[in-house]
Amino acid sequence: MHDPAALLAVVNPAAGGGVCGKRAPAAVERLRQSGVKVDVVETRAPGQATDVAREAVAAGRRHFIAVGGDGTSYELINGIFSGALPAGERPSLGMLPLGTGNSFLRDFTDQGAEYAIEAIIAGKTRPCDLIRCTHTRGALHFINIFSIGFVADVGATRNRSFSSLGEFGYTLSTVLRVAALRPYTFPMQIDGQPEDREPLTFLSFNNSRFTGGKMMMAPDANTRDGLLDIIRVGRLGRVGLLRTFPKIFSGTHVQHPAVRCYQAPGLDLRLAGDIDVMVDGEMIKINPRRLEVVPAALDVRT
Repeated sequence: MHDPAALLAVVNPAAGGGVCGKRAPAAVERLRQSGVKVDVVETRAPGQATDVAREAVAAGRRHFIAVGGDGTSYELINGIFSGALPAGERPSLGMLPLGTGNSFLRDFTDQGAEYAIEAIIAGKTRPCDLIRCTHTRGALHFINIFSIGFVADVGATRNRSFSSLGEFGYTLSTVLRVAALRPYTFPMQIDGQPEDREPLTFLSFNNSRFTGGKMMMAPDANTRDGLLDIIRVGRLGRVGLLRTFPKIFSGTHVQHPAVRCYQAPGLDLRLAGDIDVMVDGEMIKINPRRLEVVPAALDVRT
C-alpha cells in the first residue's frame, strides 16, 4: 500500500533531450534525504502522465510532482482533474523542470529547479486557479496559457514540419508564418461583453504571466485572482508584427494600439470547426467552446 501523504513524482526522462532522466534520481534523493516522502513513476510515451495521474487519484493520491517541462505538468493536471477527484478536494502539484523549461514557475522565480526543490522541502504551497476549456469532444484543463491564431500556427508548423530542428525549427516556422500572415476571425464573447468578430492576429488566454520561457505574454495576470487575462492582438501587417512581437519579452507589447487586454471569469468562442491550439506548451487541434476559471482548484508547491 502506498502512503497517501507521499508525493508521487511523475518523471518524463526524455525531457530536455534526456537531461531530465539523468538528473531526476539525484533530485528525488535530495528530497528524501530532507524527509520528504516521494514515490516515483517514469513515463515512456506522450500522454502517459495523464493516465498515471488519473489512476493515482482514483487510488487515493492527492499530491504530485511533475518532473519534466510544461508538457509534463499539463498532462498531470489533465489526469488529476479528469473526473475521479471528489468535489471540494484540492490536490497539490510541485514542479521540477530538470533539463527543460517551465513557464508557469517563472511567475514566482527565475531559479527554476533549485527554487522548486527548496519549496517542496519547505512544504510551501499556494492556491492556484485552474482553467477549464470545454470543446466539442470533451474538456481539458490548464494553468498557464491557451493561444490561438498566429502563435498557435507557428507551433503547429514547427511540430508538423521542423520538429527535428530544435529551436531553429521555431525560427524557421515563424519566418514562414509571417510570410503567409493573414487576419483571423474568432467570434468571441467575454462574459459581460458583446460578441467580438473583428479580425485579429492572435488571441491568448492566460492564467499566469509567462509563456515560452521568458515571454511575458500577460504582465498583469495573477494565478489566484479568479480571472482569465485575455490578450487580444488585433490585425497587424508583417512589419508591425515583427516590430511588436519581440516586445513580449518585456511585456510592453500590451502598449501597442492594436492590443486589447481584458480580465474576466470566462468567455465563449463560436468557431466553425477545429483549429490549432497551443496550450501550456502542447499543440492540439480542437474546437474550443468555452473557457472558464475554476478558482483555487489546486495547491502549487512554490
